[in-house]
Amino acid sequence: MENKSIKRIEELLFKEKQELSDSEWDMLKKDKRAGIQKLVKRKEQKREQQRKLVLLFEQMSRYERRAFEEGIKCIAGVDEVGRGPLAGPVVAAAVILSPEQPVYGLQDSKKLTKKKLEQLYAEIMEKALDVSVGVSTPEEIDRLNIYQASKKAMEKAVLGLKKEPEYLLIDAMELPLEFPQESIIKGDAKSISIAAASIIAKVTRDRMMEELGRKYPQFGFERHVGYPTKEHIEAIKKFGVVEEHRQSFSPIKDMV
Repeated sequence: MENKSIKRIEELLFKEKQELSDSEWDMLKKDKRAGIQKLVKRKEQKREQQRKLVLLFEQMSRYERRAFEEGIKCIAGVDEVGRGPLAGPVVAAAVILSPEQPVYGLQDSKKLTKKKLEQLYAEIMEKALDVSVGVSTPEEIDRLNIYQASKKAMEKAVLGLKKEPEYLLIDAMELPLEFPQESIIKGDAKSISIAAASIIAKVTRDRMMEELGRKYPQFGFERHVGYPTKEHIEAIKKFGVVEEHRQSFSPIKDMV
């Protein structure tokens, strides 16, 4: 190791992600070059981050482990996003993760940056055994009410799966479906399957709202994704409402 340049060692550690033997790692830690010591510190920080991700994954897998121990193999996590906005749909997702291909970093989508959400979305889509999305439109929300429309979006997501789940883990909801199921309060922070569904639903809805932002540039949907921000309320007062607004929600119902 002492014969290798700092640049070459950086490539080994971070680009090629080569795992060093204990003796090689000891040699690096004893290397007196300042550049090498910076790389050692950076690698140790990376390892600690990964250790925490693995620990979080294990903590959030307890519902899935219990189901596996009972002989259940095909588990779908179900969650929705978009109950609170004044505009746009409610979007739900159902995700069946692969036990052989873990996705580290899964957690409540509200705690993740846009960049991290996109990264995890791509990884879930690549590794999951099955993914399905269900949508309830603003018209359905106004007709059914937001609770029932959220439930309907979840049902659509589950029924859209190509693989039939043996068990559902659902975020704070019971669905009128024949599948055995478990409702978990704050499930997106407690179950990897629900967290994965939360991320798929969140990214899908955000992309839909970005598209609406291009269709209705005066409202700024791509920024507030339909929530009642000052910008959004002022735009409604100035430009009125469009078909994507939920007319049963205040203050919109008082304006139409």
